Amino acid sequence: MKTISIILLALGLTFGANAQFKKASVHATGLTCAMCSKATYEALESLPFVDKIDTDLDNTTFVLTFKSNVPVNIDAIKAKVEDAGFSVGKLVMTANFEGVSIKNDAHVAFAGNTLHFMDVKNQVLTGDKDITVIDKDFVSAKQFKKFSTETSMPCYKTGMMTGDCCKTDATVASKRVYHVTI
Repeated sequence: MKTISIILLALGLTFGANAQFKKASVHATGLTCAMCSKATYEALESLPFVDKIDTDLDNTTFVLTFKSNVPVNIDAIKAKVEDAGFSVGKLVMTANFEGVSIKNDAHVAFAGNTLHFMDVKNQVLTGDKDITVIDKDFVSAKQFKKFSTETSMPCYKTGMMTGDCCKTDATVASKRVYHVTI
């Protein structure tokens, strides 16, 4: 019996390891010089889950490659950009999905996070897919207002799941809800 439990646990860890964020493209706004870019680069480099960073200075974009099997904190990425004195204009996360069923305006537990998919077709995601974070302070005020018409759930305004505000089709990973689109 012990052997079977150990085998099942090992299989669960193997499958769970596949569901992860692999990289992110962070567009920082407000950068005006090389010193600005350097400050942002150094701030992002200090994140414990970042393996390497490539930069596209023409577009003020930083491509973060994440360490394998290390949890990624999406809010920490935004905080580091803001700590450097700038804002996130756009954040696109590349995630490895393994048969994850998504529905429009519904939550999905993924890699220790709760993702709320908005403005998407119902589908099953498999392999590497880019998802754009559309929460407040991750997009412009105009875009945030546009996406707010896509849901009646209050979690979009607060970023937090409270009470029974949200319909869930899966186990909730966290009270923090990241609103995303494809």
